[in-house]
Amino acid sequence: MGRRSIYSNVGHWTSMGLLLLGFLACTLAYFVISTVLKPSNPISNYDGLSIDVSHESDGVSLERENGGGCCRGIPKLELWGTAVKWGTEHKYYSEEECCKSCKAMCSGKDGPCLCDSWVFCGDRNACGLQFGECWLKKQKDTLVPQRQDAGSKVMWTSGLIFGKGELLRLCPLVSVGGLVCLACTSAPVALPPSLVYTKSGGSDFGSITLHCESNDCPPMLLSFLQGIIGLETEHGTLHIKLYPDSAPYSVQYILELLTLRHCAGCQFYRAEGRGESWDLKGNHIKDASFGPPYALIQGTLEAAGMPFQTIPTEVCRTVRRGAVAWVGSGPEFFISLANHVEWKNSYTVFGSVLPEDMEIAEKIAQLPTKPDVWNNVNVSVLEDPIPILVQRIISNHEDISHKL
Repeated sequence: MGRRSIYSNVGHWTSMGLLLLGFLACTLAYFVISTVLKPSNPISNYDGLSIDVSHESDGVSLERENGGGCCRGIPKLELWGTAVKWGTEHKYYSEEECCKSCKAMCSGKDGPCLCDSWVFCGDRNACGLQFGECWLKKQKDTLVPQRQDAGSKVMWTSGLIFGKGELLRLCPLVSVGGLVCLACTSAPVALPPSLVYTKSGGSDFGSITLHCESNDCPPMLLSFLQGIIGLETEHGTLHIKLYPDSAPYSVQYILELLTLRHCAGCQFYRAEGRGESWDLKGNHIKDASFGPPYALIQGTLEAAGMPFQTIPTEVCRTVRRGAVAWVGSGPEFFISLANHVEWKNSYTVFGSVLPEDMEIAEKIAQLPTKPDVWNNVNVSVLEDPIPILVQRIISNHEDISHKL
């Protein structure tokens, strides 16, 4: 189709153009003055983010802008727990600011988090004098958060925070002077301040002592962070760090799976390696294709006996190596073996595999497959699907003390 000539009606469009330029100049001046005079808020510009969050039902996107992480919760939900900051004295204009104030109470890269849940009242009409209240709380068990109320009549929005880091090591536990310390079975790593556990189950803030090459206790998996779950397979357990701050609906579903104590029907059924398109670190090789193969393992987390409800799209994080994301609105999901920057923000990333477990994902990707075609896309399907068991990992000092 030909394009209309830009030279027709020159005289008419010249006058219109001048009027348009004048309007744009006035608009620009208004925004400059508004920006200069706008009062600053130390929380609203946290991490340099500008996030637009909207909550709707099936199939709607919860989007972020300008990159980075997100911080949001689930509306019409009130979580209970011990208050570490009272909402009557702690107010914000948005759930994002409330969420980030909770996240800011996680010390260092890997915790501990003095706040792991938050409750915000953001509906002016429903909240009345309670509008803006931001209650910061501490759960007894973050994988089983206490619910006070939920439903259409609830005026609160609530969310969870699981910390920032991803350290997890297979270490023996050693009792030294009444304290439970770690004995690394592999090369020692620099650990941030964390909890010192006592045999009685109490805890104080301090540093975990490392006694490398000690075999005084049998190996035990210990999580320095809350919010890590395991996908157990016959080839090993993939430890997943969940992201409730950026994908609250998705994480809520995973926590519901944990209560079943089974995941009948959950399995990996597709496996494709990195081929010659991505290197060992997941970086795309220059001039190589973007697949197939697509560098991922795919499966389903739909458990028999648990009716699946469509999960809203929670767009936030890009798909990097180790990312765990839904296909569409679930329950099909995949684990990425590469940095798929070409996919941009097409998928809900609700967790990531800890780096030391990626060799298990790589192993699964090399298992025997057979070719298939899905919607005109060439894929590799596992000859023998791999069952998955979703399990919880040690997440608090009570769990540790019970095993000593």
